[in-house]
Parts: sequence; C-alpha cells; structure tokens
Amino acid sequence: MSSMTPFAQLLHTFFHDWLIRQRGTSRHTVLAYRDTWRLFLRFVAARAQRPVASLELAHLTATDVLAFLEYLEHERHVTIVTRNCRLAALRSFFAFVADREPLAMAQCAAVLRIPTKRGPRREVCYLDVEEVTAILAQPDRSTLEGQRDHALLALLYNTGARIQEALDLCSRAIRFETPAHVRLIGKGQKERLCPLWPETADLLAVLLRRQPRLPQEPLFVNRYGQPLGAAGVRYKLQRYVQMATEQVPSLALKRVTPHVFRHYLPFLTMSSHAKHFTDMPGNSRSRRPSLLLCTRHSFPRLETVEKIQQRITRLIATQLPLRWCRFGECLLFHRQRCFEINLGGFDGCMPEPQGNH
Repeated sequence: MSSMTPFAQLLHTFFHDWLIRQRGTSRHTVLAYRDTWRLFLRFVAARAQRPVASLELAHLTATDVLAFLEYLEHERHVTIVTRNCRLAALRSFFAFVADREPLAMAQCAAVLRIPTKRGPRREVCYLDVEEVTAILAQPDRSTLEGQRDHALLALLYNTGARIQEALDLCSRAIRFETPAHVRLIGKGQKERLCPLWPETADLLAVLLRRQPRLPQEPLFVNRYGQPLGAAGVRYKLQRYVQMATEQVPSLALKRVTPHVFRHYLPFLTMSSHAKHFTDMPGNSRSRRPSLLLCTRHSFPRLETVEKIQQRITRLIATQLPLRWCRFGECLLFHRQRCFEINLGGFDGCMPEPQGNH
C-alpha cells in the first residue's frame, strides 16, 4: 500500500499547478493565499513545538484550523472579513487535497465543514460633493508627484475603479479620442469599459506628456519609476484628507480610503445630482447593473425623498395608478425598510396628476 504524497509536495502542487496553471488565479489571490499559509504553518509549528519543515499533513487538523482562527481574531485583532478570507485560503487547499488523497478525506472534510463567521455589517461610507472637491484640490499640480496624485484621484472619482484596477492601468488601455474611455481589468479578470469625462482624459494626457510611459507600462509610478502601490496611495490620500479637513470639517468624521471614491458615484446618482451620469460602475458587464447590486451603495438625500413622497401623496389622493419608470427602479423597499428613489430614470416616468381620468 503506497503512502500519501508528502505535505510539502502537495502544497507546492497546490500553488504552482492548481492555482496558477489550472485555475489561472490572479497574482493578488496567490499572494493572499501564500500569506495565509505562512501564518498558519508558523502557528501550527509553534503549537506542536516542532520546526515548520517537519510538519506533515496529519498535523493540520480541523482543531488546529479553529485555534488558528481564534488566534487571528483575539491576538492579531483582525476583522471578521479577514478571518473569513484566511479560512477560504485554507479550505481551498483541503478541497484540493481531498480530490487527490482519499486517505485524508475525513481530515479534509472536517476542515471544509468549518463555516464562515457572520459579523456586523457597517453602513457604507461615502463622500459629499464638497468633500470630494476639497480633496481633489489638495495635490500640488506644479510638481510631478502632485500632478500624478491629482490625475489618479480624478480617475477614481470619474470611473469608480478599484484602487488596484487604476494602478494597473496602462496607456494602451486609454482612448483619448471621443468617446474617451478606459479599459479596466477587475476581479476575476473581467474587463469593462468606463467612460471618461473630457477633463479626466485631459489630465491623463498631460501626465503622459510630462512623464512618458511605454504602452504596456503602468501609468502611475513612484519617484523611482516603479509601479505605485496601494499602500502608498492610501498614505498620500490620508495626507490630502487631513489638509482638506481644514476646509470641510465633516471629513474628520469619515474614514476615507481609495475605495470610498467607488461609493461616491452611486451616491451622486441616487441624490439626483448626476445629470451627466448614464452608467454606474459595478461587477456586471451590462450597461445598467442589477438594482440589487446597488441598493447598499445608494444614498438618497432627504430633500430627494421628501420630493418623491409629495408626488406620491398627490398621486394617491387622485387614486391614479402608479407608473413605474422604464427600468422598474423608481421605487424599491430598502433593506432598512425605507423607500429609496432612483431619479436617474424618474423624471418623466411618473407624471403629475392631471384632473380626472
């Protein structure tokens, strides 16, 4: 009877053959899985009082996984979201092993039965128009670094791109001619086209003229010509937010990250200040993503809700049937049991009451 494949060989095959060659996962996913396994192996080795190199598959039990998750939460103080991401990386490996090592199936099944943990779901942070304007005004555009930061923030503001999507952007993915747009590669290697306002296209064109890049090279780089990292962008953004807080004090109450710019567009659309918006960025390739994907990121202003309530009250008083907008998105019952209105398709779709019918 042949023995099981050594643990080191299984782990090597999982990363190099399964994740990269067969699954084609992104570099960031591979790095995240690598970091999880580095922490897990160190934890199990310390728990078993043996070096990492001497660990075998039999040492990695469901009990060790549960203890590792407790260690992450209580000693490393990670969030529940991070805890669940670490668990997903471990479960992926044990699912891989279960298909190849029948003798370890019971051990793998015990790990796979560990559920993800539910945690509090905070309200989505968003920025007002005045706050975004104040932040965009902070970079010193007379310097190359300031011009780069201003163009990057303007791109995030315009497209709602994730930070890594924007940092991976190359000049060949930008169309400067009308209609200007950028091609972004998102999660799951999905492509989408995002329209560019003329002002944003001009900012990117000026940056390229001042700091030329090859078509395949990232557009945003540091002072050494290396691709800019997400950590560097977060650091710079925090500085600009601190400076902008002097002009707009409400920024001091918000945790502003590059991802918050992604929440700004749905807020702008739902608050009826988006006359120039016809599309909203999202995970879907459709021109108009499903409304259910946008409900958590929609922030109607109070004056908008009051306006709609007045019109609905007048319609009910006249006993006229309500007419839904062309996308069926005029009214929706929010998860917090309040009504939200998508004014992007509202005007002209629910008429004022006109006499008797």
